[in-house]
Amino acid sequence: MADVTTTLPRVLEQLTRDPGRPRVTWYTDAERVELSGTVLVNWVTKTTNLLVEELDAGPGARVLLDLPAAWRALMWAPAVWRSGACVVLPDGTGTADGGGVDVVVTDRPEAHTTGVPLVAVASPALARSWPGPLPAGALDAAAAVMTYGDTLGWLPATDATAPALVTPTGSTAHAALVEHARTVAGTGSAGSRVLLDVGSTADRGAALAATLTTALAAWSDDGSLVLVGPGLDAQARDRLRRTERVDADATA
Repeated sequence: MADVTTTLPRVLEQLTRDPGRPRVTWYTDAERVELSGTVLVNWVTKTTNLLVEELDAGPGARVLLDLPAAWRALMWAPAVWRSGACVVLPDGTGTADGGGVDVVVTDRPEAHTTGVPLVAVASPALARSWPGPLPAGALDAAAAVMTYGDTLGWLPATDATAPALVTPTGSTAHAALVEHARTVAGTGSAGSRVLLDVGSTADRGAALAATLTTALAAWSDDGSLVLVGPGLDAQARDRLRRTERVDADATA
């Protein structure tokens, strides 16, 4: 059994040690998406390269992550952290806190008129481009991420004391990110398959915070996340608990 890891780079490294093992399984009434550790880290790497090379992400940069609490958020948040930048989560209205942001990553680009770089993220698992027109200058994530390398390029040095995660209720530094996740998200024993149901959580920021902290806590203990979105009734949730061999629960 792997040791508990306490930094994001080590957490990501641990995910690839058992390359075919599922680390994220995402369920709604419409789709099921499963990512092995290797596939997940590959997406994170590509996305990190895009953030650094295309959007100048790095220490001091603040990235608003206005996305559903779903599997794509688990690509984008670690990529922001890997670049040394800070993830800012939306409040109940989908906006940032009062400090302003440098990049917006969202599935609803029409809702943002901030004047900063805008990245549009299509939600469907098989999307290869944004399904429709985009605001002028917006970056189509589905098309762009695939063009970046599978190996990390140059990265700025992360400031361990700088904020890594900002929510409407507080902030967490890079050095404390994994330990914070382990403190707020009970995820059972080492290697657990942890279920988190965010399907009924109306507050996007709260659902994202629960998803990110639960995933980090589970991964740091060599576990995996079964993330349940909207549309599943009680019978379907009970069935997936059995089929996915869930052995711990977290609370959104």
